Amino acid sequence: MSSDGNNLIFVSIAAYRDPQLVPTIEDCIAKARHPERLRFGICWQHSPGEDNLPYHQDECFRILAIDWRDSKGACWARSEVMKLWRGEEWFLQVDSHCRFAPDWDVKLIEETKQTGSHKPILSTYASPFTPGGEEILAEGPLQMAFQGFTDDGIPHMKPADIPNWRSLKRPRRARFLSAGFLFTQGRFVDEVGYDPELYFLGEEAAMTVRAFTNGYDLFHPYETIVWHDYGRPTAAKHWGDHTEVNSVSRQWHELDSHSKNKVRRLITGQPVDSYGLGSERSLEEYEAYAGISLKLRKVQEYTVRCEEPPNPEVAPDWTGEIFTWMVRITLDKAKLPTGALEDPSFWYVGVRDEGGTEIYRQDIPQLQLAELPTAEPTVVLICSAAAFQKL
Repeated sequence: MSSDGNNLIFVSIAAYRDPQLVPTIEDCIAKARHPERLRFGICWQHSPGEDNLPYHQDECFRILAIDWRDSKGACWARSEVMKLWRGEEWFLQVDSHCRFAPDWDVKLIEETKQTGSHKPILSTYASPFTPGGEEILAEGPLQMAFQGFTDDGIPHMKPADIPNWRSLKRPRRARFLSAGFLFTQGRFVDEVGYDPELYFLGEEAAMTVRAFTNGYDLFHPYETIVWHDYGRPTAAKHWGDHTEVNSVSRQWHELDSHSKNKVRRLITGQPVDSYGLGSERSLEEYEAYAGISLKLRKVQEYTVRCEEPPNPEVAPDWTGEIFTWMVRITLDKAKLPTGALEDPSFWYVGVRDEGGTEIYRQDIPQLQLAELPTAEPTVVLICSAAAFQKL
């Protein structure tokens, strides 16, 4: 199926037991200049009989109602939503806890055309907001910056400000795409699609290289168009529900392990059974564009500084100038702030250069903190990374 210039926007939302789903839909409709052009595809993973949606009789909505126990994760749900696409000219994928700028639909189409690309994608980490009575929407668009490699060799990203964004007149080229806010042509559904075997970590790296090798050009919007609720401390999470205690068919860690193995093979150029790389560009072309070696787990300083791609041309053996370093950090528990060990969301370890630019970051999640020895008077953290090339 192909889009035919019908000006319709297919809005893809995968929602997992999220009370913000209806407010997100309502804000999406209210802020659009042409709400009559919107078509919603929703995978509603919920508790049957407890939280039904009010849109089942509306022909602009296509809803898959799934018992949360049968869910296989966010990527699976996004793949299911793509099956509901009916040839709409434009495709927007957002999370179920978002807010929108006025005229967001017109702005996205205009920015897409400003790129001058035959196959553009507008995507980024959406700016944060906190839901409630007086919702505060953060000012300024964000870009996606390289953060580091996981122990599995999967690159992960962090949000970063866009310098001088007020002076920008067109979208900024990007290295990565975000799963929580992605806008492109509707044919993306047929040409790239969404791999239902992916779980969470590595989803964006896999989608980035698949989109790029299928000929898509990546851009960040130059203005804030979508906001995202990043807090959600009490929200139900797939990995919190899909454990042995709930008698689900597959536990989250099984799905996650299979997903990471597939992502690793994909981003290092190994064959995969489905949803592989495209044929319009090579993986090596992406690595040169982004300044990153996915196989050797190394990046160029230009990339770490989050300068706009494509990266400057470098010597073919640039990875040989990069070496791995390791830092051992010993902390006295008695000197830690109150609550630092009791119930933290995560710990953050960061290194900045002389100009204040963050060149290394490692987040230590709550599950990992819980494994620290409780009887010892000190906490020892081991942080390692590849040193970054000087251009």
